[in-house]
Amino acid sequence: MSFRSAGFRPAVLGSALALVFALSASALMAQEAAPQAQAPAAASTAATAAPAAETAAAEVKPGDAAAGQAKAAVCGACHGMDGNSTDAQYPKLAGQSEQYIVRQLTNFKTGKRQNPIMLGMATPLSTQDMHDVAAYFASKTPLPGVADQALVERGQTLFREGDANSGVPACMACHSIDGRGNPGAMYPQLTSQHAQYIEATLKAWHDGTTWGDDAHSQIMPAIAKKLDTADIAALASYIEGLHSTDNPPAAAP
Repeated sequence: MSFRSAGFRPAVLGSALALVFALSASALMAQEAAPQAQAPAAASTAATAAPAAETAAAEVKPGDAAAGQAKAAVCGACHGMDGNSTDAQYPKLAGQSEQYIVRQLTNFKTGKRQNPIMLGMATPLSTQDMHDVAAYFASKTPLPGVADQALVERGQTLFREGDANSGVPACMACHSIDGRGNPGAMYPQLTSQHAQYIEATLKAWHDGTTWGDDAHSQIMPAIAKKLDTADIAALASYIEGLHSTDNPPAAAP
């Protein structure tokens, strides 16, 4: 805290001058003592606020899939009750990591990821709600998809090896060889995802769409810009036909 010294008109009489100095000294001492008196109070307030903030943060627990099932009921209209959407424009959420789903819901709620429908869905959710919903979908198994055999070779090359000539890294470096992702780094699961959704998302990134302003959100737009239309289609189709060891394709009839 800063103080501005008060000016005064010099007194003629010595006694008056002495009185002014005495009053000034008293006022200055009071001013100097005030911050010292306020400091313990401020420290006390900060000490009280810190545990309160820690308690608020601690209230968010790992997602409860059972609680999340009821909370996710409204999500089923687009994503399927078990996270396996039947409309290919909406992504499958089954098996997706809790961390990744929470991140995306948070981005929708804050407007970092633009989507009018999801903004309305995410806005009423608390952080705990997000974790519960995400835990429910994470507990489900994605239904296997089918790749276009004409696109598999190119798609597999891009996914497993990348393209050194165009500077495209192998997708499996972040999303794993079977597309199960990396929850710790919040790289999403891709296995069995709808080709239509993957293709639309890659094209949007290619054209400049981003899902946030942090470094993590800039990774895929930078990669997608290096993919042409044919590569995007091949990669999307290959991903739909990609199956993890826990999610094998159905046997041919």
